[in-house]
Amino acid sequence: MSLSVNEASAVLRQATRETIRRRSMWFMLQGAFLVLAGVVALLSPLFASTFFIVFLGWMLVIAGIAQGIGLIGATGVHYFWLQLISAVLAVLVGFMLITRPEAGLLAATLLMVAYFLVDGLQRVVFALMIRPMRNWVWMLLSGILGIVLALVLVWNLPEAASWLIGLLLGIELIAVGGAMAFLAWDLRRATALG
Repeated sequence: MSLSVNEASAVLRQATRETIRRRSMWFMLQGAFLVLAGVVALLSPLFASTFFIVFLGWMLVIAGIAQGIGLIGATGVHYFWLQLISAVLAVLVGFMLITRPEAGLLAATLLMVAYFLVDGLQRVVFALMIRPMRNWVWMLLSGILGIVLALVLVWNLPEAASWLIGLLLGIELIAVGGAMAFLAWDLRRATALG
């Protein structure tokens, strides 16, 4: 038995929907935590650079662990490896910022560029995979925003100050957290209604 591309795509979309539905509470919790972390990041950009970098490091470690926990049992999903890379990068970048704050804002800025770029790319790919699910475009837009934020940081090197990193991180975390939580909530609600 062979499947057409459209049939295979429909099977993949259904498997992805089912995975999100089964793990919707994790996705909503992760999304809520990311939004909270984004709000905190927007409120804290004027703190001393070292404190901010360490704070940012802890937020990334926690977000990466939450994303990794959300991947438990999801190895059969095609976007798994991009999600895993994103989670591992978040944890690694976070630990580097916690243990080496004296390395300076340039190193932190370069690490954030890598994180925003990879995480944005994986969200664009994920959004295209779940299309035409309702609200898939929000995940796509949050991925594009992550890529744009990475480019903004690159264009402002080495002048990018700690308040700029904090501002961009806050926007990024709110965008991805909101998109993730809304997508999971909408799918959970649609499943309950129908």
